[in-house]
Amino acid sequence: MANSDLAKLEAIAREGRVQIIRMLTHAGSGHPGGSLSVIDILTDLYFNRMRYDARRPTWEDRDRLVLSKGHCVPAQYFCMARAGYFPESSLLTLRKLGSPLQGHPDRMALPGIEAATGSLGQGLSVAIGMALGLKLAGKGSRVYCVMGDGEMQEGQVWESLMSGPKLGAPDLHLDNLCVILDYNGIQLDSFVKKILDLEPVVDKLKAFGWPVLDINGHDIGQVDKALDQALATKGAPTFVVAHTVKGKGVSFMENDPEWHGKSPKPNEAVEAIREIVGEPTPEWAAPIIAELQAMEKKRCPPRPPAPRSEKR
Repeated sequence: MANSDLAKLEAIAREGRVQIIRMLTHAGSGHPGGSLSVIDILTDLYFNRMRYDARRPTWEDRDRLVLSKGHCVPAQYFCMARAGYFPESSLLTLRKLGSPLQGHPDRMALPGIEAATGSLGQGLSVAIGMALGLKLAGKGSRVYCVMGDGEMQEGQVWESLMSGPKLGAPDLHLDNLCVILDYNGIQLDSFVKKILDLEPVVDKLKAFGWPVLDINGHDIGQVDKALDQALATKGAPTFVVAHTVKGKGVSFMENDPEWHGKSPKPNEAVEAIREIVGEPTPEWAAPIIAELQAMEKKRCPPRPPAPRSEKR
């Protein structure tokens, strides 16, 4: 493990879940379920794995992250803010007109974003091109591509999966590429198995020549061990199937398609955050809860008492 302080990484992911709920509540729209399922993976990438310089987002030797499931970018925005790409106060501008923090990542608006994604199925093609370009340039940087399971149904994904292990051969195999599937089992308003089942996905990937690792995507220790194995794998890119839970950390959101693309109301956000942080409420979370409680009061002010009828 690049950094053995697992408890610190888990605390960062917990804070990320709180900020995701907060951001989406202020925005009034967005995708909580997939953002909560991917935050543990992104936490390990940003704070334990990737090489970057937040003050120099275009540093040539940086590692690249392509978040192909672009609608879950609130999780990435949290990581970027905490890493120093922009002030954490900017998180509350999510989805606001003119904000660089749009509902899908925009590389022209926000330095540090590597690819505009959200047109699902395109991110892997972009990541493969980046990995090949880095190999041709003689760079040692790595490329990480995080995908959603719903977008795995796209034809462009399977064209990329067929070509990935073959590109660059025989001298420039793309072993600088690691693809991570956030396999939470839900897309849009239903379950992946009911819409278009991916299984047996591991066998399919292996048949195309990918070394495959099958892990629990909420166990940061497992995530980091898999990334170590990917780093050590030579001659082919690595595919990590990370099993996750949509809405992880908030019981009323977990494994419920309703929370794919619906922001919580302030009172729901307070309930969610209290569950995430537990009791007693940490000092850093108390002002956030108070802020959301004030939003709820403003949204639902108390009704004035009904006028009393006079006796005659």
